[in-house]
Amino acid sequence: MRFNGHAVSAIYRFEMHRFRRTFWQSLATPVLTTALYVVVFGAAIGSRMGEIDAVSYGAFIIPGLMMLTIFTESLSNAAFGIHMPKFTGTIYEILSAPVSAFEMVLAYVGAAATKSVVIGLVILATASLFVPVQIVHPFWMAAYLVLVAFAFSLAGFITGVWAKGFEELQFVPMLVIMPLTFLGGAFYSIDMLPGVWRTVSLFNPIVYIVSGFRWTFYGTGDVAVGTSLFALLLFIALCLTAVWWIFRTGYRLKS
Repeated sequence: MRFNGHAVSAIYRFEMHRFRRTFWQSLATPVLTTALYVVVFGAAIGSRMGEIDAVSYGAFIIPGLMMLTIFTESLSNAAFGIHMPKFTGTIYEILSAPVSAFEMVLAYVGAAATKSVVIGLVILATASLFVPVQIVHPFWMAAYLVLVAFAFSLAGFITGVWAKGFEELQFVPMLVIMPLTFLGGAFYSIDMLPGVWRTVSLFNPIVYIVSGFRWTFYGTGDVAVGTSLFALLLFIALCLTAVWWIFRTGYRLKS
């Protein structure tokens, strides 16, 4: 089957149009949240803390804050994007159309990842107004940002297919990803933890993703950047395997 670029473009544009309709509302939340985090953590708490790896605390938390938002936004956008057609019944029209599973996933996941990258860049721009942000590896920062948005948009797609109702759409981002992010070194270095707790933290996959992203900013991380990248690519591979299985079996798509 030939690549159906028209179908991919149609689904992608439809999803992005929904984002544009609520563009300012979508940006207001991350901007206000970023300002609050930077003021509270960076100014109030950071003034009482020393530098971490030669980086001021206010600047140190910016990569973690970006990742926290990217995780939740990617999951929520992708989950809602595929769950709405399921809820309204229009998913059957898409499944019966000459659109392959790859094209369908590319459109929904691509749109969700695009929204998340835009919001991530807005957070970076907002944070730079409050603290000096240094990006040692700008190319790798951009590439890593896109990879993370893509990875968690894939996870959001899986969540949207799995969820039976709108309440379950928030289960993974709010009750799984957010706690793991707060415990995954987003706002502190795991090297600050006692030995046993640092070892426990290494079982948290979010630690590797946040550490790799922080490395692109300041050239340092809690774990080796190669390990972080491997963990991220492994997560993408697992999500792609799950998506393949969903379309192979029709799990909650055709029933």
